[in-house]
Amino acid sequence: MTAAATDGRLRIAPFDAQQVNPNSYNVRLGSTLVTYTVDVLDAHRPNPTQEFTIGPEGYVLQPDELYLGHTLEAVGSDTFVPLLFGRSSVGRLGLFVEITAPIGDIGFHGQWTLMLSPIRPLRVYPSMQIGQVMFFVSAGPVDLYCGKYQAATGPQPSAYWCDVSPLRTVAS
Repeated sequence: MTAAATDGRLRIAPFDAQQVNPNSYNVRLGSTLVTYTVDVLDAHRPNPTQEFTIGPEGYVLQPDELYLGHTLEAVGSDTFVPLLFGRSSVGRLGLFVEITAPIGDIGFHGQWTLMLSPIRPLRVYPSMQIGQVMFFVSAGPVDLYCGKYQAATGPQPSAYWCDVSPLRTVAS
């Protein structure tokens, strides 16, 4: 992994060789969290959000709340397929990290948005090692990612509404 980061097949910034594991690279939690501010989210429209900064004293995540966090590191590759999972030690604290969308696109380069959901109140800290990224070799031709989240910095709320057709009015 260190060789691939050195020769450019993987881009991890900032890169720290101490975060390299036998099968993955540990990523850290960035300092910004976002929550949605409405009770019912709408997949066809942008949803209002509120942003928080995690201070050095940490921030307590509450159950039944979805928090969008981000990796401190910008991670990407034009060669390998990245997959991001929560670290097992964080899972043992009852925090779900990136359960529904762990696969990244070849060609994406940026900070990853993390979907954080605790089962109990849990204090998290900026720069804590929260996840791990593994990289797999792709087979066949590759179309590099050039979508709406490219070069993301900080947590990105869902932009699913950009991909769907406008709502249609139904005659009553």
